[in-house]
Amino acid sequence: MSTPHDEKTGGGKPLVSVRHVSKQFANGTLAVRDVNLDLGTGQFISLLGPSGCGKSTLLRMIAGLGAPSTGTIEWPTTSHDASGKPERDLGFVFQDPTLMPWANALANVMMPLILKHMPKREAEQRSAEMLELVGLKGFEKSYPRELSGGMKMRVSIARALVMRPKILLMDEPFAALDEITRHRLNDDLLELWWKTKFTAVFVTHSVFESVYLSKRIVVMAARPGRVMADLDVDAPYPRDELFRTSSDYAHLCRVVSGKLKEAIGS
Repeated sequence: MSTPHDEKTGGGKPLVSVRHVSKQFANGTLAVRDVNLDLGTGQFISLLGPSGCGKSTLLRMIAGLGAPSTGTIEWPTTSHDASGKPERDLGFVFQDPTLMPWANALANVMMPLILKHMPKREAEQRSAEMLELVGLKGFEKSYPRELSGGMKMRVSIARALVMRPKILLMDEPFAALDEITRHRLNDDLLELWWKTKFTAVFVTHSVFESVYLSKRIVVMAARPGRVMADLDVDAPYPRDELFRTSSDYAHLCRVVSGKLKEAIGS
């Protein structure tokens, strides 16, 4: 496990560059302090840390759902609009699936395409293909109330990816699921990422999940939230159950767990 800075972006310009970003809320809480982070194209990056360390706040600022109090978040390879704001090409998966209860799975996935005025037939075809890619072929007409928690999350991921974004931001999407379902969705998410090569930024408080999924793990400490370590996970892809039960995986988990304990104690 290594941390050289020049490997963090894959050798080219970063997709997103976070520079000296801090976030203070109106009540005076300093949620994030002086974060510097480059997100490389095609990487799978986990933001790991305890509750309250600013992971979700940082993710939302990257998404444009909140502005930094100080510092900048730049998109060096992305086009900008007339006012100079970056046209963020991203999908966002929240901790809860946030599906429309009155719409079936296909209609939920289609919504971003319809909002972009894509012809209905084309939107239906692409959405059906995405549902098949996340393992939900045959459930296109099912409503959220008819789906399990894991299936709802698959619909949410399909909706986030249907626009074929460059970056997928995920805020603890599997935290509320049972362990078996969580493992299965970890496997499926990695397969999707391996096939389509989007950049993934995944918020988690699980050492085991972060090591299994990631090329890089950014360890954050709380009060205020700040980056304490930026670790490369030296394990090849694709990963499967053999990796999850290997001595290499156990060793990597111990290393990351040690860094997390250091961050919590800092």
